[in-house]
Amino acid sequence: MNHKDISRRSFLKLFGAGTAATVIASCTGKKQESKATEEYKQQVEPPTGKMTYRKNQKGEEVSLLGYGMMRLPTKVDNDKEFDQDMINRQTDYAIEHGVNYFDTSPVYCQGLSEKCTGIALSRHKRNEYFVATKLSNFHPSTHSREASIAMYQNSLKQLQVDYIDYYLLHAIGGSMDEFNKRYVNNGMMDYLLKEREAGRIRNLGFSFHGQKEVFNQVLALHSLYHWDFIQIELNYLDWDYADEINSRNVDASYLYEETQKLNIPVVIMEPLLGGRLANLPKYLVNELKQRDPERSVASWAFRYAGTPEGVLTVLSGMTFMEHLKDNLLSYCPLVPLTQEETEYLHTDIAKRIVGLENIPCNDCKYCMPCPYGVDIPGIFVHYNKCKNEGMLPRDAGDPEYRSNRRKYLISLDRSVPRNRQADHCIGCGQCEPHCPQNIRIPRELQKLDKMIEELKQNP
Repeated sequence: MNHKDISRRSFLKLFGAGTAATVIASCTGKKQESKATEEYKQQVEPPTGKMTYRKNQKGEEVSLLGYGMMRLPTKVDNDKEFDQDMINRQTDYAIEHGVNYFDTSPVYCQGLSEKCTGIALSRHKRNEYFVATKLSNFHPSTHSREASIAMYQNSLKQLQVDYIDYYLLHAIGGSMDEFNKRYVNNGMMDYLLKEREAGRIRNLGFSFHGQKEVFNQVLALHSLYHWDFIQIELNYLDWDYADEINSRNVDASYLYEETQKLNIPVVIMEPLLGGRLANLPKYLVNELKQRDPERSVASWAFRYAGTPEGVLTVLSGMTFMEHLKDNLLSYCPLVPLTQEETEYLHTDIAKRIVGLENIPCNDCKYCMPCPYGVDIPGIFVHYNKCKNEGMLPRDAGDPEYRSNRRKYLISLDRSVPRNRQADHCIGCGQCEPHCPQNIRIPRELQKLDKMIEELKQNP
């Protein structure tokens, strides 16, 4: 019996009986707004007073839907400027419908997420929400004790609070050497533990992307640091197949099971893999719709992520009000997946998604900005979309080759300006260490550049 069988069976134990709720993908970018509006014309208004809550280690009730302040709405006439009025409206609506967990970081939204989040939340009573942010001291210039403390203090200022409910060591997993430089050797762990003792940090944890060995070693520090929570990536694709998609990743089944051995609650990120589990190939969409016409494709992923009892909250970046409403419908209240539904996602859907061999980009933009202006996530998202929709040009002898070639090149130019396409990558590698999915970005860009050049030379 292999590891996949064991982990799948252990996951099934976590699930109870239930039927569906409805939710839709968290899209990103203004280009999808008209499509989203069309899809949500018949949207049902979510109920109030029905949110599903989970208790943290202190007995506090946390909403199962967490608001990820990473993909904030921008103004219609200027997508470089964030729409604070809309952020305020969506925050108000979320709180009104039971959402009380808001997650941000000093590096989200070009460094403006904490400020925008602080403005929106400060208009509410402090006991109406929990705010989570991170020590995002990735760059060597921020590794010192002084620079790291300054980042922490600035988070308090930008969020307009005198304490932080959930504070995370941001994206650990690269190496223990890096972990020690960012948090141990500079004395920051001692500092953060004292801040927790003083009540200025209510819960201390970390978010993980990276190597299993690092996860194991940091998790083992629980006896020393007493982690209050851990943030992991969990969805029905990563549960069994994260390490098959990329050997440098760790299956969610392993991460979840190890945290539960220590009774540490988990916060879930990437329930939709940056929208990839909402934008499936048409034949998979048809199968899911045939199984339940009333349920959206994305709802399967949200219910999957929210079902395990060890999950404290599931984060979703909600750019538009329509996304917020649909996600509320999914968790107001949650109807857990059945064992049969879970097995269906594992064996019928996830296994075939792995076979697509897409570039596992979640459009998180951690790799940006590129010093040479390359729109890395835009290029990868476009490629995956064309591949999933059957528009990818293949052998020149294919009857659809000429049509698909033309569609691909035209749609690429419309999606990504020419001066930001793959041919402008020089392979400097500055982007690669920041990728949570451990994509070998320069190598993938070079492969796409070669493919595109061949398409241009072979009309």
